[in-house]
Amino acid sequence: MIGRVLMLVLAFLAAWPVAAAPIRIKDLVEFDGVRGNDLVGYGLVVGLNGTGDGIRNAPFTEEIMSTILERLGVNVAGEQFRPRNVAAVFVTASLPPFSRAGSQIDVTVSAIGDAKSLLGGTLVMTPLNAADGQIYAVAQGSIIAGGAAAEGAAATVVQGVPTSGTIPSGARVEREVGFDFANLSRVRLALRTPDFTTADRIERAINRDFGHRVAQMLDAGTVTLDIGATRARSPAHALSRVENITVEPERKARVVVDQRSGTIVMGDNVRISRVAVSQGNLTLRIEEQPLVVQPNPFSEGETVVVPRTRAALDEEPGIGLAEVPGGTSLSQVVSGLNALGVAPRDMIDILKSIKAAGALHAEFIVR
Repeated sequence: MIGRVLMLVLAFLAAWPVAAAPIRIKDLVEFDGVRGNDLVGYGLVVGLNGTGDGIRNAPFTEEIMSTILERLGVNVAGEQFRPRNVAAVFVTASLPPFSRAGSQIDVTVSAIGDAKSLLGGTLVMTPLNAADGQIYAVAQGSIIAGGAAAEGAAATVVQGVPTSGTIPSGARVEREVGFDFANLSRVRLALRTPDFTTADRIERAINRDFGHRVAQMLDAGTVTLDIGATRARSPAHALSRVENITVEPERKARVVVDQRSGTIVMGDNVRISRVAVSQGNLTLRIEEQPLVVQPNPFSEGETVVVPRTRAALDEEPGIGLAEVPGGTSLSQVVSGLNALGVAPRDMIDILKSIKAAGALHAEFIVR
C-alpha cells in the first residue's frame, strides 16, 4: 500500500510542469586537491559491564591490554587476564580538508572480537594512521553505542547494532596534511556525475560571470580554472566566487526500481516509443485432500489412504492489449497504469518488458 501511494505521488510530481532549478557549482563538482583522508587505528575499549571480549576467543585483546599497562608502568609479565569488561576495536575517521592541528573530528568505533556490546564503554587513547603510516590524530572518549542487547537464561534480544558506536569530536588532529593551496595556478573541477552538457554549461557560466575566458572544459568530468586569469587575490577567493555560481545540470534519462518495496523513481527525460502492452496474471492452485478408508469392524482389512488432488488454474483480469503512442513520457504511462489499478510489482514487470522490447529509452536500474 505504501509503495503504491509513493508511486502515485512520484507520477504526479513527474507530470507536474515545473522549471528545472539551477544548482550551485559547489554541489556539482569536487575541487582538485580539496579532499579528505581516511584514518584507522586499533585500540581498546574499557568499562564494559561484562559484555567485552572473551580472552580465549580474542587473544589480541590481552596483548594490547598488556602493552597499554606496561606503557603506564604496570608490570604484567607472566600474568593471565580474564576480564570481561574490555574489547578490542577498530577506530575509523575521516580527516577533512584543511584540518588544522588541535581541531576535533568524529570517530567510529567497531568491535572486532566477540564482544556483545560497547554500550557504556570508554575508548583508551588510540593513534589514528593514514595510508602513509603516519599518525594524524589521536582518539579517546566515551562511546555512544547504536543499539542495546539483553539476554536471559533461554532468550536474547538485540536492537540495533550494539557492537558499533561513535564518539562525536572524539579525535584531536595532531598532524596537518601538507598542501600548498595558496600557490596553485590552476584548479581542476571534477564533476560528481560526468556529463558533457553539464561540463559545457559550467564552463560557460564561469566565463560569463568573470567576463572573460578563465575556465575550459577538458572532458565530460573535468573543467580547469585558470587562477591567474581570474585576477582574484588568492585561489581561495577565486573558488569562493566560482562555487556559488549556479548552473542547470543535465541529467541522463534513468529509471530506478526497487523490487522489494515496489518503488519506481524516474527522471523527466524518460521517453517511450510506440509499443503495445498486454498483461494478465495466472494463478495455479493445487490442493491435496487425501481420504483415509477404514476397514469394517472385526475384519482383517487394512487402513488405506486414497490420494485426492484438486488442481485449478485461474486467470485474474489484467490489462488488455493497450497501445502507447510514440513520444509518451514514462510518467504518463505510470499514471495510466495506476488508473487501471495495476499493482506496483506488476508495473515493474511491465517496465522490464518495455525495456526488453527496446521501447524504453532510458537507463534501467533494478535494485
